[in-house]
Amino acid sequence: MTTQQQPLTLAEVEALARAAHEGQTDKAGRPYTEHLAAVAEGVRTRGGSPEQQAAAWLHDAVEDGALSREWLDAAALPQAVKDMVLAVTKRPGEPLEEYTARILATPGAVLVKEADLAHNADPARLSVLDAPTRERLTAKYARVRSLLGLAAP
Repeated sequence: MTTQQQPLTLAEVEALARAAHEGQTDKAGRPYTEHLAAVAEGVRTRGGSPEQQAAAWLHDAVEDGALSREWLDAAALPQAVKDMVLAVTKRPGEPLEEYTARILATPGAVLVKEADLAHNADPARLSVLDAPTRERLTAKYARVRSLLGLAAP
């Protein structure tokens, strides 16, 4: 007889994400966990479910190597959370069209990516970057929003 693990609570997922990304910084040199918190809050304020909020906390964990794919596969998380995390995980060399198609095909993932894009494109965050980086990222975020059918922020 197998016993099923109790799913991780949202607070436990947050603590795991914070620990996994400890010491990492974003392009502006800010603690990376500030980005995760902003995306999770963006999901919450957009009416996202606890599963979508959990996915927001973990949205970059596999892509950034903070947690392994094997960890995610074995984690005591609903399959929907795992699916959303994997949907928003960019794969090396993957065309944006394939990436965004996967997000669109995964229930709940668009809201997570929308909150991620909103924080990434925040003018205050972008203002501390050099002009070429700021322009490159602004264009990239606009392209992803367009492919996902999201209105400009």
